[in-house]
Amino acid sequence: MDFSPEQIRWIFIGLFVLIVSVALHEFGHAYMATRLGDDTPRRQGRVTLNPLAHADPIGTILLPLIGGVYGATGGFGWGKPVQWQASRIRRGISMSTANILVSIAGPSMNLLLATFLALINTVLVWRGVIAAAGNADQILQFAVTTNFVLFFFNLLPIPPLDGGHVAESLTPRRHQRTFENYAKYGPIILIGVIMIPQLRHIFLVPAMWCRNGLYDGLAALFGI
Repeated sequence: MDFSPEQIRWIFIGLFVLIVSVALHEFGHAYMATRLGDDTPRRQGRVTLNPLAHADPIGTILLPLIGGVYGATGGFGWGKPVQWQASRIRRGISMSTANILVSIAGPSMNLLLATFLALINTVLVWRGVIAAAGNADQILQFAVTTNFVLFFFNLLPIPPLDGGHVAESLTPRRHQRTFENYAKYGPIILIGVIMIPQLRHIFLVPAMWCRNGLYDGLAALFGI
């Protein structure tokens, strides 16, 4: 394959952005579980922003790198799952509530990062520190878009995504068996959502709508 220096640069920028975003996502899970009383993530060294503690060699590095090269699955990846034990959650918090809180903590960190980066991006352009549509502006906008995509993608009610855990916790007990049967096909459904362009709109459309709305709101706020 013949790649231009610009293409190579964006492949590694995409990989770097994903590694940082995944690390923050997994940190969110670990931090929430710890706050709820389980010290398992802390003992395993997961309550940290160090990407090395959360990176999975295949899911965080190899697959996104190959996806970036072939333009097939770039932007998708996963980190090492955070282990936590419901039995260690402090008394007064139900298992289903704990599962929901720990599950949504990861995507919430991506939402916070996207909002923070968009704010920084807008302020830097507003103050003339970086040029609109310049290299730094494009990288920051790419990072914002990536985190909005991760936010909505991970909230899809498909096991083993975070949204799948939330859906399981919200499923009435009498329908648990039905959900378990559905969960068996979760990985297959997930592959379909990722690989079929039409199905990607399920999470790409709301991600881009929120991204554009955020930037439009910030631009109006700062008078850009």
